[in-house]
Formats: sequence, C-alpha cells, structure tokens
Amino acid sequence: MLFYTPIYLFLFLPVILYFYYNFGSITNIRKTFLIFFSLIFYSYWEIKFLPIIIFSIILNYFFYILIAKSNLNKKLVLWVGILLNLTILILFKYTNFVIDNYNYLFQSNIENLNITFPLAISFFTFQSIIFLVNCYDKDVIDVKIIDYCLFITFFPQLVAGPIVKYKEMIPQFNNDSLSKFKSTFFYLGFTILLIGFIKKTIFADSLGIFVDQNYSDIENINFFTSWILSLSFTFQLYFDFSGYVDMATGSALMLNIKLSQNFNSPFKSCSIIDFWHRWHMTLSNFLTNFVFTPWIMSLKSINFLKTMLILLLVFILAGLWHGPSWTYVVFGLLHGFGLIINHSFRKFIFFKIHSLLSWFITFNFINITFLMFRSENISDFIMIFKQMIDYKYLFNGNLNISGISFNHFFILLLSMIICFYFKNSNYLIGKFNRE
Repeated sequence: MLFYTPIYLFLFLPVILYFYYNFGSITNIRKTFLIFFSLIFYSYWEIKFLPIIIFSIILNYFFYILIAKSNLNKKLVLWVGILLNLTILILFKYTNFVIDNYNYLFQSNIENLNITFPLAISFFTFQSIIFLVNCYDKDVIDVKIIDYCLFITFFPQLVAGPIVKYKEMIPQFNNDSLSKFKSTFFYLGFTILLIGFIKKTIFADSLGIFVDQNYSDIENINFFTSWILSLSFTFQLYFDFSGYVDMATGSALMLNIKLSQNFNSPFKSCSIIDFWHRWHMTLSNFLTNFVFTPWIMSLKSINFLKTMLILLLVFILAGLWHGPSWTYVVFGLLHGFGLIINHSFRKFIFFKIHSLLSWFITFNFINITFLMFRSENISDFIMIFKQMIDYKYLFNGNLNISGISFNHFFILLLSMIICFYFKNSNYLIGKFNRE
C-alpha cells in the first residue's frame, strides 16, 4: 500500500485512526491492533511476501533469546544472527544479479531463479541487525515478542524508512497517554502528511513524466535537454523519497508517534561529507555505527590511507544496498571517491574554497551521479553525460528546446526555489518540539 493512494488516505488511515483513539487505551490491545493493520498494509502490496517478514521476526526474536538468556557464546550467536539476516537479504535481492554476472564472466547459461525481492526487505533487515547488536551490547533488554513484532512492522516506517532503533520506538508504543487524541500532534502530522503528498504527486510525479519521456529517447537528447533531464531527475528523486518519508512521519505523528529525521535540506550541502549528513540520515548513521566504525576498530593500526580505503568499500556496499545493479555500485564508488577527496582536502589543503563555489561543485556532483539511479545501465549514463559536457552545442545556434514545456520549466524552477531557499518540513517538527 502506498501513502499517496486513495485507499490509504481515505480508507486505511481513517480506519486505523478511529480504532487507535477509540479502542487503544489498553496497551496490548493497542499494540496488537497496530501489528494487525501494519501486516495488512504490508500484505496489500504482495501477500506472498508476508511469510518472509513473519519468519524474519521469529528468527531474530529467537536470536535475542539466545543472546540475552542463554549461556552460549554471545558474540558467536550475534554473528550467526547477522549472517543469517544478510543471507536472506542476499538470497532474495541479489541472487539473480550474481547469476547474471557469473553467466557474463564465464559464458555460462544458468537460468535466473526469477526471485522478486520482498517489499522493504533491506529496511527490516537493517533494523533487525541493529536490534541484535543493541541486544548484545545490553542497550536493549527484556524484549517482549509483541514489542519486537510492532517495532519491525509499524506501518509508517516499514516500507522506506527511516531506519529506527528499538529504544526510540518501544517507549512510545508503551506510553498509554499517546493513545489519547492530541490535536497539536494530529494537525502537525496532517500538515507533514500533506506536504509529503504534494512533494510526491505535484513535484515528483510531474518531473517524472519528463524524465521518463527523455529516457525513452536518450539517443536524441542534446546538451540543453540533458541538463534539464538530469536536474529533473535529481529533484524527482528528492521529492519522491523525502515526500514518502514526510508522509510516513506525518502518519506516525497523527498517532502521537515520532520517527527519526531522515532528510535535512541535502541540496544545501557544501561538501559530499555534509551531503551524507543530510541525505538519508538514518542509513548514513547505520553505515557509520555498524559497518565503518567496527571495521576501523578491528584494525591493529589505523592510518588515513586505511580509513579512506574502508570508507570507499563501505560506500560501494551502500551503493549495492540500493539495488542489484552495477549502476548502484558505480554510484557508491563515485560517492566514496567524493568523500575521499573531501577528507583529503580537509587534511592536506590549508585553504578554504568559498562556500558558494563549494556548494556549486557539490550540487553538480550530486546531480550528475544521481543519474545512476535512473539509468538502466552504465552505457545510458555515459550517453547522457557525454551530452552534458558537449558544450559546442551552445555555439552552433540551434538551441532546440521544443520538447520542454513551460509547465515543466515552472515546476523545475519551483522545485529549485523550494529546496534551496525554504526551510524543510522537519523545521515544523523542530519548532513544535521547542515550543
């Protein structure tokens, strides 16, 4: 089920709000009700994947019991649990990718398994891994199965994040006062939901029409069109993803539940380091706290070169996390190199670039590399990139922009103004918290 569809907005959400505030005063009833409707929300997309998420919940709760209450080697149990979670993720999401590349390298003809990966498997896998690590570190104790089940399935953050922690969510689910209607939370949540809906349906979908049309005919785009295409997709991706997260955040707030912030005006960043502190923030935190830092700490000696190499490998993995495609791998590779350049500049260069120039370089790097998310293959990306640097087109006197409508220009310009000059939707939440 998608947040911007009529069935969610006019049926699912009103029903869940009605039951939550009228029959949710008893803690376990409220939790059971949220789990039940969250599983309906998940199953609406493809019910055949429901057993997978249920199996994951049972499996990880079993590992929690082994870590917290058994006499087994806890570190070994933790690693087995992590590896099993990753195995399930790889099996469903990357098997066909591995087979395709094996066939290409060894000229074999192994048939794909035609496995489609379950909705949200990356998100609930990462949350499960965080949970097990927190249990091992004794940051999470005395976990009830109903709490863990709700933690994984809670519908606003289930499909596309943010990636949340057990300690952030369960105290809210256990707070009986949150089952009472609070107009300030409700109307704030409704406002954030509406902002996300506008981002998705007005901006992302409108920009997406132009992007789809030109990607279907990339052989015939020119210098000017290629830049409009790249900018259109960059803002489409942002409004699509941040809009979805806003709708998730707003839906949760209407239930008096707060989710972690996931975006903080990323296109205002003046470096790639800053960008990854602002874009998909919960993923960045996961990669830092559960991949990069443990990897660094496992080394006998640490130096700048080793740190940068691990950073590059982590971002290659981050790229692959987005999807089973070489375009995502190259995206991660490029951003890994971008981060290395930023860190090297900070360490070895003793002058600062003007903030406006830094922003200009950073945004254009992001804008160009984001094309990897939309391109079917690397060849398509290269074809568009060649047109973007074919500056000779500017001097041949043939600025053909007939395929770009005034409406599209207006939407794109408005997108830029909103992202570059306005405060983001989280400002409203922060302002509310301060008050």
